[in-house]
Amino acid sequence: MSNIYLYALLGVGLFILGIYSLIVYANLLRKILAINVMCTGVFLVLVSLASRNHNVQPDPVPHAMVITGIVVAVSATALALILMLKINKAIGKSEFPDKDCE
Repeated sequence: MSNIYLYALLGVGLFILGIYSLIVYANLLRKILAINVMCTGVFLVLVSLASRNHNVQPDPVPHAMVITGIVVAVSATALALILMLKINKAIGKSEFPDKDCE
C-alpha cells in the first residue's frame, strides 16, 4: 500500500470520525471541533489525490484549493465560536436541549 492511499484512507477515517462526533455529542464546542476534523479529512484526501504518480509533478490546483479551504475553515470556526459564546450568554448553556424536555 502506497503512502498516497494511506493518506486518503486516513482522510476518510477522519471524516467518518467527525460525522460520528457530530451526531453523538450535544455540546456545541464538540460539534465545532467535529466539523473541523471533517474538514481536515477532506483536505487530506484532496492533497493525497493531487499527487497520484511519483514520476509526474503534483497538480497545483488541489493544493491551492486546500490552502483556500484552510483559510475559510479558520474564519468559519472563529464565527462559530463567537456564535457559541453568544448562545451560551443568552441561554446559559452550550448544549442543545434534549427532545424529551420539550
